[in-house]
Amino acid sequence: AMAAERALAMATCTAPVNIAVIKYWGKRDTDLILPINSSLSVTLHQDQLKTTTTAAASRDFTEDRLWLNGKEADVGHPRVQACLREVRRLARKRRGGSEDTAALSLSYKIHIASENNFPTAAGLASSAAGYACLVSALARLYGVEEELSEVARQGSGSACRSMFGGFVQWQRGERPDGTDSLALQVAPETHWPELRVLVLVVSGEKKPVGSTAGMQTSVETSPLLKHRAEVVVPERLAQMMRHIRERDFEGFGQLAMRDSNQFHATCLDTFPPIFYLTDLSRHIIALAHRYNAHHGHTKVAYTFDAGPNAVIFTLADTVAEFVEVVRRSFPPATNGDQFVRGLPVGSAALSQELVAAVVTEPVPGAVQYILHTKPGPGPQLVDDPSQHLLGADGLP
Repeated sequence: AMAAERALAMATCTAPVNIAVIKYWGKRDTDLILPINSSLSVTLHQDQLKTTTTAAASRDFTEDRLWLNGKEADVGHPRVQACLREVRRLARKRRGGSEDTAALSLSYKIHIASENNFPTAAGLASSAAGYACLVSALARLYGVEEELSEVARQGSGSACRSMFGGFVQWQRGERPDGTDSLALQVAPETHWPELRVLVLVVSGEKKPVGSTAGMQTSVETSPLLKHRAEVVVPERLAQMMRHIRERDFEGFGQLAMRDSNQFHATCLDTFPPIFYLTDLSRHIIALAHRYNAHHGHTKVAYTFDAGPNAVIFTLADTVAEFVEVVRRSFPPATNGDQFVRGLPVGSAALSQELVAAVVTEPVPGAVQYILHTKPGPGPQLVDDPSQHLLGADGLP
């Protein structure tokens, strides 16, 4: 009877995207994915951005298989294999070598299906959510509860930060084996309830230079990156943690902008140089500075990852006005009604002074849409069987 029940074991999890405010760029070990500096991020709410992954194991499966957004993908990818191997190793260790008959056989082949509710590889940190989700689902399937951020890190460095909600630090660590390079929660998502995030999606295109290749070229060629990792980041990390603890938006916002700018400066200092910011990104940067200058203090803060989309941090009371400023600065081409997505945004009337000072030369259609979200929790288990991405036959 037991064998029949165990014919197909399945687990489904969701995991969040995170946005670094102190950036990770550069590995000291490319196999284990160990960073040259610590980083700090904000986990975004899964109601707006999430990956869902179902992992299933059965003795009837003849090979490991993987589907991403409905299309079959290479399950042999070294980083997918690293996560599988590590979770199975933890499961074996947990069982202490005893072959528990009720426990899932580690020799069974596995099927994995994963889906994002946002565009992949568009500078929205899909690999972070993807690997955090893969590790969460596998851990659930095999009954593992250990230090999972270390496993997720071996899929994608930033994925270790998506294993927690709220505000998360990825500690650089010192050990060559990477056992101390893990993520820690600095504060839960409930710590700063007024904080809001606006993702200005300028293009759903794949980035010109992937992060993996880009950051290693930077490590090899940029003296600025070395100075950043050794001197600048340790100091900024301590400051950023203090701003978060004190919910000091002025300090948080200024430092987030400075760190984003320095990260992109290290890309420019790479040889040959890497350009992730576009003319449009620079337009958005200038707009944020004009807006803050008009108000006399930091009301919005931008940060850009390895892609052109802008992420704007702000407080709830500023959202409606700034969204209207963005709408006037980048009038939507066709999708006026679909321009703002995610959490609701109220309407705002702009004063003539504000428009004159801040909305200088509109660029119609440049911003595809704005996603309004906020900090959120870490990976979640999905209990509802109707939400599984694989059927009873183990196929999508």
